[in-house]
Amino acid sequence: MTQGNQEINVRPNGPYLVRGGVPLVRKSQVMSEYGEPLDWQNDGPVDPQEVYALCRCGQSKSKPFCDGSHSQLGFESDEAADTSTFGQRKKVFEGPDIEIRDDHSLCMHSGFCGTRLTNIWEMRSKSNDSEVLAEIIAMIDRCPSGTLTYTLERDGEIIEPDLPKEVGVIPNGPIWITGGIPVQRSDGPPLETRNRVTLCRCGASSKTPLCDGTHKDIGFSAPYS
Repeated sequence: MTQGNQEINVRPNGPYLVRGGVPLVRKSQVMSEYGEPLDWQNDGPVDPQEVYALCRCGQSKSKPFCDGSHSQLGFESDEAADTSTFGQRKKVFEGPDIEIRDDHSLCMHSGFCGTRLTNIWEMRSKSNDSEVLAEIIAMIDRCPSGTLTYTLERDGEIIEPDLPKEVGVIPNGPIWITGGIPVQRSDGPPLETRNRVTLCRCGASSKTPLCDGTHKDIGFSAPYS
């Protein structure tokens, strides 16, 4: 497989066209007995191709791949995602030993930022406890959209998890892009290239092509085939 020129193109009112032999894998959340997400697991690869098209309208019978349903249904999608940078949009939450940066416009409600008892915004005041700090970092690193990032010194460089260049398909959820693969919008400037990006595949996000969690509200169904 060729690893050069890896990119994702959002086709006008159509699919995501993935170029450059980007690996395609299935990923799912590991849940606690209380229904809280704890971690991610890799459920295995999907037959890779040099170029492939992934459904964006949510109606393909061959999910995650496009089968042309968008054309038959007259799917239309204005691309409303903000093309400014994370740095321009972020809010900063400081703790003794960590600085959390939050761009909530990217949030797709995966749930890794909290438990039934607490969340990282409450925990940050105790970040001078090494165990609490390690838990905050692990929770942030599992955020699929990159809504949350952190640095261990004030105004320091963001520390990102080491993620492979790949496309992950989450059952009944979005497409998860990792490793800094560029995403080119169909209607103008590209999105900021980031280590973690979640793309809508239910067709109903208000921030297309990014996921905003609407798949949960509408009961989007796209289990592994």
